[in-house]
This record gives sequence, structure tokens and C-alpha cells, in this order.
Amino acid sequence: MSKARAPVIAETSSPGNKQALRLLRLYHLYRLSVGITLVLLISSNMDNQLLTFANDDLLRNGSWLYLVLNILLVVFLGNTRRPAQLFSLTLVDVLLLCGLFYAAGGVASAIGNLLIVSVAIGNTLLRGRIGLLIAAVGALGIVGLSFLLSFSHPASPNDYLQAGTLGALCFAAALLVQGLIRRLEVSETLAEQRASEVLGLEALNALILQRMRTGILVLDDQRRVQLANHSALTLLGQEKLEGQLLDDHSMPLVERLQLWFNNPTLRPQSLKIASNGLVLQPSFIALDQNPHHQTLVFLEDLAQIAQQAQQLKLAALGRLTAGIAHEIRNPLGAISHAAQLLQESEELNGADRRLTQIIQDHSERMNRVIENVLQLSRRQQTVPQRLDLKPWLEHFVTETRERATEGQQIHLRIGSGDFKTLMDPNQLTQILDNLLRNAWRHSALNHDKAQAWLELFVDPDSQLPTLEVLDDGPGVASDQRAHLFEPFFTTSSQGTGLGLYLSRELCESNQARLDFKPRQGGGCFRITFAHGRKQS
Repeated sequence: MSKARAPVIAETSSPGNKQALRLLRLYHLYRLSVGITLVLLISSNMDNQLLTFANDDLLRNGSWLYLVLNILLVVFLGNTRRPAQLFSLTLVDVLLLCGLFYAAGGVASAIGNLLIVSVAIGNTLLRGRIGLLIAAVGALGIVGLSFLLSFSHPASPNDYLQAGTLGALCFAAALLVQGLIRRLEVSETLAEQRASEVLGLEALNALILQRMRTGILVLDDQRRVQLANHSALTLLGQEKLEGQLLDDHSMPLVERLQLWFNNPTLRPQSLKIASNGLVLQPSFIALDQNPHHQTLVFLEDLAQIAQQAQQLKLAALGRLTAGIAHEIRNPLGAISHAAQLLQESEELNGADRRLTQIIQDHSERMNRVIENVLQLSRRQQTVPQRLDLKPWLEHFVTETRERATEGQQIHLRIGSGDFKTLMDPNQLTQILDNLLRNAWRHSALNHDKAQAWLELFVDPDSQLPTLEVLDDGPGVASDQRAHLFEPFFTTSSQGTGLGLYLSRELCESNQARLDFKPRQGGGCFRITFAHGRKQS
């Protein structure tokens, strides 16, 4: 058997706590107003003129009792939270009004209407059957007391009809108020859910905004920054911008904003940030629907855009050249083999042997280009490992010295500090092989013996492990430094132009960075490893 549903009583400690307290205070104010009005009415003797069948002494005493009791109830139960006290408070009010209804002469007085109002207000604090019980007490009081008054005063049939109507109105008021309260609670619950969802979406939007790599600023009509995400602060080299005028931090950006206001069809010019050397591409959007005339500013790092375009171009180039390389390799091998056989012939003179050597040298160069292109197109996935650079580098230098020629020397200097990092050792070997060949080649341009230096230390600014590959060659011209890491760019007739590009790509895939640092008496390539300890 299913259990009967228990009556529900609204507590002021429910989710609608503040609303319930307001209703309770309204109920207190209503009862005090009724009590004061009745006391004033009987004090001015107006009750004798308005209430024909009233019992003056009983009405006077009952009015004072109603006012005094309600004052005490307000004092002691002003903010009650207990359901039993709320029920007792409403029941006492209805019973007192029933007594006043009897003392005032019944239906002819307006106290029956006050009973209906009290039942309605009481049902805002009470729910279900307990609220209907209050309505039943009020209805029985009106009908029963009207029947009782008919013995002492003759009543017309119209009085019974009015008493029955007032009793029915008590139930109608209770049912109507409970229905409205339920709908209000559903609306409040739905509003709370919607507010919670909106707050969640706002938090999600804020998180997405802060995680975006594109810098985003929101400016008001005075160019005061109302919002700035982390990327915008980093790109502009600022620690905080919100609440500050943009004019005080980036006048070049303000100038481009003003030009855009004058002609929104023009694409804004890029700007260079002096503090970090970044070149940014701004774009602007006016928030027309916003009453504050806000402007949305997007900031893009042109270096990243160029890098992404370069990656797309090279991906397509890699797929194309990989196919071509496979087709070229077979005839190239035949050419190289034929040149080798010709060179072994005893009938060739010196000039012909020189020609066959040229054929073989350029065949080998073409083969190196093909190898590098194939290496780019089928580059394996990076597998970083926990690596201590000091013992690893010592082992690498030992192996390099064993296979180096007499005209090649390598020197190693290791500073103090923690050199642990995450790196793919195979790819690091490939990077250093490329850099060492490059260093030896440049050193040989100025000296009889090609020399290279490897220096491992901890960068004092970033506290990251850093490895420098140095040479004592002629260095790199200033107009060529910007193109060093571009594919197929080379300063040597024997180079392919892919070694440095591939080395930087391998560094970036390991979250490291490869840069060229100009210096007096040679060149310097620096590898800065991204982290010195394992990420949690």
C-alpha cells in the first residue's frame, strides 16, 4: 500500500527563505493594521452606527484582545522558522477573527471578508492539507456562528446565502493562493536553474577567452579597457590593462583604431611592440547592439600566422616532393653508378676524370637533398624521454670525436646546475649533427682546422637548460640572419638549405627553441630547452 502524502508546510528556511520572511512580515503588518483599525473604530463609537446587531462589550474587549495578542505575536514570533508556530499563528488569527465575527453581529459586518484575507495570506505560508484545514476552520466559523446568531437575532435567507458564500470563498482563496504559490515556486526554481546555467556559461566563456591564443580587448567609448585576456597582456607586454586607458599603454594601437573608425573598410596596419619585439596585426569590431558603444579588438601575432602558413605550405610541398624524390632516386642512382664505372676506366684522361668526378659530386648532393626531403615528409612522432643532458652530451661528444676527421675538432664545456629535461634523444642527436656540420663548415672557411664548441649551462634569466653550438668562422651577414631557418636557403654551394630548418622543426616538436645569436669572431646557435623538470 502506498503511504498517504503528508501535508506540506512552507518553512522560512526553504530555498525561498527571503520571500517567506517577506510574506510573514506582511501577515504581521496586516493583523496589526486590522487590530488598530478595530480599536479606533470602537473608540470613536462608529461601531454603534455601522453594526446594528453587535455586542458592544464583547466587540470592544475582543478588539483590544486581538490587538494585544498580535503585538505579542509580532514580538515573540516575528521571524519564526518553525512550521508548528506558523500553523498556530494562523489558527489563532482565524479563531480570533471568528470571535470578532460573532461579536460584530455576523454577516452584516465586514469581518467575514477579513477572515478570507487571513486565510489567503495564511496559505502563502502553509501548503497542502494544512492550509485547507485553516480554510475549513474559517468556513465553519462563518457558517456555524451565523447559524448561532440566528437564534438571538432573526436572520433573512439572504444572510445564510452570504455566510455560505463567504465559507466557499475561504476554500477558493486557499486553493487559488496555493496554486499561485506552486506556480511561483516552479518559476523561481526554473529561474535559479537558468541563472546557474548562465553563470556556468559565463565561467566557460571566460575560461575559453583566457585560453585563446588570439589577444582580445574590449574598449568602451573612452578607449578604457574593460576586458583583456591573458594573450592580449602577453602580446602587448603588459601586466594589467583592465580599467586603464589604452592611450597610456599603446598609442600605435590607438592610432590604428582611430583610422579604422574613420574608414572601417581599410585593413589596419601591423604594429611592432617595443617591449618584446613582436609584430601584431590588429582588427576591430564595433559592438553596435551594445548601448555603451564598445569596441572589440583582436590581436594576432604575425610570426605565428606566418609560421602556420609556412607549415601548410611545407606540408603540401612535402607530399609533392616525396613523390618526386622517389621517381628521381632511381635514375639518379643509375647516373651515379655509371659515373663511378667511367671513373674506374683506364682509358680516360685527366679532363674526363674531372668531368666524371663533377657528375658524381653533384649526384651525391642531389641525393642529400632527396634524403632531407624524404626525412621531412616521413618525420617520426616525437617520443620525449627524461634526459640528463650532462652525461648524454659527454657520451655524444665522445662518439663524435671517434668518427671525426683529423681536420675536425670539438670542445665541450659544461657549467653547474640541473640539466634534466624532456627530449627525444634520437632527434637531439640529429639536431646536433646538423649544427656541428654547419659549425665545422664555417670554421674551415677561416682556419686550417675546423673547430666547434659545445657549451651547456643554465640560463640565469629563465633558469632553463641551454646548449650553445659555437664556431670561429666568419659568422653570418646581418641581411641573411632572418632567412637562416627558411627551407632551401643556404649560403654554401654544397648545402641543401634544409638542415637548419629541420633542426628548428625538431626542437619545436620537443618544446625547445633553436635561435641564432650573433657574436664577435664566429656564429652561435642556441638551444633552449622548454622545461627543466617533469611536468605534473
